[in-house]
Amino acid sequence: MTVPDDVETFAAAVGPDPDDVLREMDDRAEETGFPTVGPAVGGWLQQLAGLVDADRVFEFGSGFGYSAYWFARSLPEDGEIVLTEIDADELDDARENLARGGYAEMSRFELGDAIDIVTDYDGPFDVVLIDNEKDRYVEAFEAVREKVPVGGVVVADNMTAGPFDFEEIHRVVMEGGETDNEMARGVADYLGHVRSADDFETTLLPLGEGLAVTRRLA
Repeated sequence: MTVPDDVETFAAAVGPDPDDVLREMDDRAEETGFPTVGPAVGGWLQQLAGLVDADRVFEFGSGFGYSAYWFARSLPEDGEIVLTEIDADELDDARENLARGGYAEMSRFELGDAIDIVTDYDGPFDVVLIDNEKDRYVEAFEAVREKVPVGGVVVADNMTAGPFDFEEIHRVVMEGGETDNEMARGVADYLGHVRSADDFETTLLPLGEGLAVTRRLA
């Protein structure tokens, strides 16, 4: 399930205005079909970083830097955002996009497996975005959970749509059904895992393809 296009467009219009770099990235996504979170969700990422007064952000999966760019707009000049990507060309594009926006100094660009990379970084990370392989979401959360401070948030994309349809993930989560779709199984496992995680609280933001926002309470 995705939010109707008119609601998504309305949410984007109400949210923060994109700059020219973001508009160009949106055009690229539309022309090529590259999966970004889109401007409505991007505005929420910027807002979440601002709400928790974030200084540091870590991304499990960054593509050409779209979500990182939204996050960066809320970080202080001495803040830090770590982008990870397994595609070298995409990471080069992310480097260029963040530099064009004036965010190169705060950005760290890491090529490789994000779950391996995060072990090389000390916390805290005030905001974490999980958007790598869906069947590794639980693994990503466990790799970073102790680096999230009280009040920090972990955001996971593709909770209601993606490489599966909403009816399938709804059936698996709400009815405990089985699925042959590894991606849907991974998302269902992730939702069950974070909902039962000690000292964390999770809510669903049904914009884009669905975000699980998990806040550390203690």
